Amino acid sequence: MPIELENLKYTYMPGTQFETTAVDGITLKIEDGEFLGIIGETGSGKTTLIELMAGLIKPTSGTVRINGQDINKKGYDRKALRRLVGVVFQYPEHQLFEETVYKDIAFGPVKTGVPEEEIEKRVRRSMRLMELDFDGLKDLSPFELSGGQKRRVAIAGVLATEPKILILDEPVAGLDPSGRSHLMNLIGRLNAEGVTIIMITHSMDDLAENARRVAVLNGAKLIMDGEPYKVFLRGGELKETGLGLPVVAKMASMLRERGKNVPEDVIKMDDFERCVEGMLKRRVND
Repeated sequence: MPIELENLKYTYMPGTQFETTAVDGITLKIEDGEFLGIIGETGSGKTTLIELMAGLIKPTSGTVRINGQDINKKGYDRKALRRLVGVVFQYPEHQLFEETVYKDIAFGPVKTGVPEEEIEKRVRRSMRLMELDFDGLKDLSPFELSGGQKRRVAIAGVLATEPKILILDEPVAGLDPSGRSHLMNLIGRLNAEGVTIIMITHSMDDLAENARRVAVLNGAKLIMDGEPYKVFLRGGELKETGLGLPVVAKMASMLRERGKNVPEDVIKMDDFERCVEGMLKRRVND
C-alpha cells in the first residue's frame, strides 16, 4: 500500500487575513514496509501533512494516493481507508473513554463493521502486540492503568482495525525513558512484521535507532529526504532550522574531527560502541 503525495498543498482559512499555508508543494512517495520519521520545528507542517495522508482533511491542491487510488476522489471508500490507515495522535490515552479495556480496544473494529466473532481475536492480537495481558486487563477500567499502559491500550485500539499503515504523532511524548524505550521497541516490531510506520517525533535518538528514512520539513516545505545518517550528516543545515543531532551522531562527528576512523553511517549506539571498542583494541595492540 504505497502512499504517494504529489505537489500537495494545504492552506488554512484561505482568502482571509489569517490565511496560512501549512503544507506547500510536497511530493513524496512512501513504499510498503518503510519506517519514515518526519521532523521539523513546531509550525513546519508535520501534523497537517499526516492528516492529509490519513484523509482527515482534504488538500487545497495536489493529490494523495494510497495503492494508486486518489483518496479524495468522489466515490472513494472512506470506510476502507479507515481500515487501511491507523492514526495515533499525541497523548492518545486522553481519548480513552469506554468502561473496560476490552471495549475500548474493540471500539474501532465494531465501528468499521468487523464481524462479532472476529472482534475478540483482534482484541487479543492487538493486546499481545502491545504486550498487554488480555486476561488480567480486559475487564479493568482503562483509567486504572499506568500512563504507559494507557498509551499502549490506546495504540492497541488502533491496531485492532489491522491497518497496513500506522501514522504516529509523537508516540513517546511524556513517557519516562523506560516507557519510551519499551514503546519504540514495540513500534519497531510492528514495522518488522510489515506495517508501514510514519512517525512524527522530536527525538533524534529515536529516529537514529529506528527509522530507515527521514523527511525534514521547514516552513511548510520538504527540505530533506533520505537515509537517516545522510540527513544527520547535514548537521549545519538542521541547526539552521532549529533541529539538533542524535547523541551518537554528535559523538561520531567529534571523533572524526579528531582524525578517528568512524564511518559516516554510525548513528546507532550499538554501532558506535563497536567502533570505540575497535579503536581501543587497535590502541592496545599498537
